[in-house]
Amino acid sequence: MKLNRGYRYRKELDSSALGHNTLSYLAAHYPHSSAPQWQERLNRGEVWLDGRAATGDEPLRPGQILDWNRPGWLEQPTPQEFGVVYQDEALLAVHKPGGLPTLPGAGFFANTLLSLVQAQFPAAIPLHRLGRATSGLVLFALNPGVASRLQQGWPLVHKQYQALGSGIAALDAYDIQAPIGKVAHPRLGWVYGALETGKPSRSVARTLERRHDSTVFEVDLHTGRPHQIRIHLAYIGHPLLGDPLYEAGGQPLEQPGLPGDAGYWLHAKRLVLQHPVSGERLEVEAELPEVLRCGGT
Repeated sequence: MKLNRGYRYRKELDSSALGHNTLSYLAAHYPHSSAPQWQERLNRGEVWLDGRAATGDEPLRPGQILDWNRPGWLEQPTPQEFGVVYQDEALLAVHKPGGLPTLPGAGFFANTLLSLVQAQFPAAIPLHRLGRATSGLVLFALNPGVASRLQQGWPLVHKQYQALGSGIAALDAYDIQAPIGKVAHPRLGWVYGALETGKPSRSVARTLERRHDSTVFEVDLHTGRPHQIRIHLAYIGHPLLGDPLYEAGGQPLEQPGLPGDAGYWLHAKRLVLQHPVSGERLEVEAELPEVLRCGGT
């Protein structure tokens, strides 16, 4: 393995910065590192505030720009291949393997789908993301104008998934409308989960196949909340088989894993949209992994 070239994490501060200095803000909002660890980074000149090296004592206010210029590091290995499902002058649809992060974050920078795609298609702009463990379709625009049009119309894109839920479904279809918001997590402070005061969310799940201890579901997304399918299937009592984060009810387990941890099967299988240039209907589909094929084991 080789060191990557490092990454600049940038944050425009909001009202949560009030009452903090640089050090206390970093320690409170990014608890993956302790205050002494953040101070060491400040001392090395890695943290900038409004374009200047920070010491840690600066009082913060909304609107300021906080950067962490993380030096190069060794990343965990990930799959290094993807499949091209569709390509024209405006759009690129690729098949992401499970285990490959879509975008930089959580310790990954070079070993991401974005890095691999842009090595072949330098102009590619990702229009959405999948969780690290999720496989399937990711759509890219090949110029900024197309990206802008599709991002504005993204709620109209039809997104369909296939998932392996734990337990045997009693119903043939479920219209799941549990709101999703921030809930407590012992290691991260919070993650998304089912929350009565959360944002309105809707998924429609259909039972495709019942197995001896699990169910294959086809799921249409009508909103796009973080971890929506994982949370919604858990909410109805069928968390993804092997999900290390969510339990029945749509809440984190008593000793939960992290959002990027693998162990479950979730696949983005179909996107249907109006082509941003031609205006014609475009449908793209990614082949299912064997475990999610109906009639399989």
